[in-house]
Amino acid sequence: MTDAIDVKKLTPLSMEAMANQATINIGTIGHVAHGKSTLVKALSGVTTTRFRDELERNITIKLGYANAKIYKCDNEECPRPGCFASYESSKEVAFACTRPGCSGTMRLVRHVSFVDCPGHDLLMATMLSGAAIMDAALLLVAANESCPQPQTSEHLAAVETMKLENIIILQNKVDLISEERALDNHSQIQAFIKGTIAEKSPIIPISAQLKFNVEAVAEYIYRSIPVPVRDFSAASRLIVIRSFDVNKPGYEVDQLKGGVPGGSILQGVIRVGEDVEIRPGYIELDADGKYIARPYRTRVVELMAERNQLQFAVPGGLIGMGTLLDPTLCRGDRLVGSVLGAVGTLPKVLIDIKINYFLLRRLLGVASEGKKQAKISKLAKNEELQLTIGSSAVGARVAGVKDKEAKLVLSRPTCAEPGESIALSRRFERNWRLIGWAKIVSARSIRLDSD
Repeated sequence: MTDAIDVKKLTPLSMEAMANQATINIGTIGHVAHGKSTLVKALSGVTTTRFRDELERNITIKLGYANAKIYKCDNEECPRPGCFASYESSKEVAFACTRPGCSGTMRLVRHVSFVDCPGHDLLMATMLSGAAIMDAALLLVAANESCPQPQTSEHLAAVETMKLENIIILQNKVDLISEERALDNHSQIQAFIKGTIAEKSPIIPISAQLKFNVEAVAEYIYRSIPVPVRDFSAASRLIVIRSFDVNKPGYEVDQLKGGVPGGSILQGVIRVGEDVEIRPGYIELDADGKYIARPYRTRVVELMAERNQLQFAVPGGLIGMGTLLDPTLCRGDRLVGSVLGAVGTLPKVLIDIKINYFLLRRLLGVASEGKKQAKISKLAKNEELQLTIGSSAVGARVAGVKDKEAKLVLSRPTCAEPGESIALSRRFERNWRLIGWAKIVSARSIRLDSD
């Protein structure tokens, strides 16, 4: 019974949680076609490109996700990195070591969830949404191309603005080049990360396609990514990064299932049978022309972590949540950007915010072909920006600027609270490009129907 579990004693390494659910989120970032999805498949056995457009173009378009268990042999004489291994999320917590001649037992030491971000420049907003739930990142750099490529720079800047400090750099595709070229590319990577948040990050040569050195990747995830601090006793809160209608054409009425929001729990524990709230919910105008938010309320009827069915879910990992919601509310990622959690405990729904901001010096992620990267000008009154608040990409108009502070009017009400970090993007040649980051200082909220 989940009621018998003392949530105050749970940690991300508690076997009660880790056996069935990932408790650490790791993003895979980098330029398009540098091997992010291939690496995730090598570690987890799961293909993250699942949609027709993704399969046809062989790129990630939506946020992909896959869970993997990382094991370490308990025999001290089992040599590294072969004493580490990774398997799919449904694997048992312990089994005999598969290394010839070793009598040890492979024991579960980490259960991680990979957030596979698209590398294409037009999908930067999607990548930023994924960055909101990352505890660490694997930055893939193709060894057969010069470093940095445009989105290599932009993705590193993005995780830097989101204050993500735990980064492992993977020099992929070393099987395609000579040792001399690999060493030259390694030097390029070192020069690229100098002075950045990744300056002291390990650089691991791998071939994701051939699964070469993936045991070393598993070892570094275990050794160099610290276990994140989680608050299991706080009121539950989940950030929605996907939402689905799982019903198929032709279903009978008694076969229909409610909508499925998916995302990562930031704090607290969510149980099957619990009543939850989703904000902002349905937005409408009242008789005076002012916004009013009607949060959705529903009950959790099922919790899933990939194929593992859960009775309770803890912070970390990506969770799919069966509910009693009208499935049309979840269709086509309609709930992305929402916040879900214990009734009456979620942040307010904001329409105006005041921010303290920081801008990058130059525009990143644009192929220049000999041209210098464009300088980023100061924010201007009445200009249009795109903000990434949690997993929500929302437009905003600059209503006023003073020194490093600005007042922004959001294009639609968004659930957030003062103190949150957000990413700022500006339109450049018809595309939104990352220009900096900010922190919400204060805000004006709209009325809830329960007020």
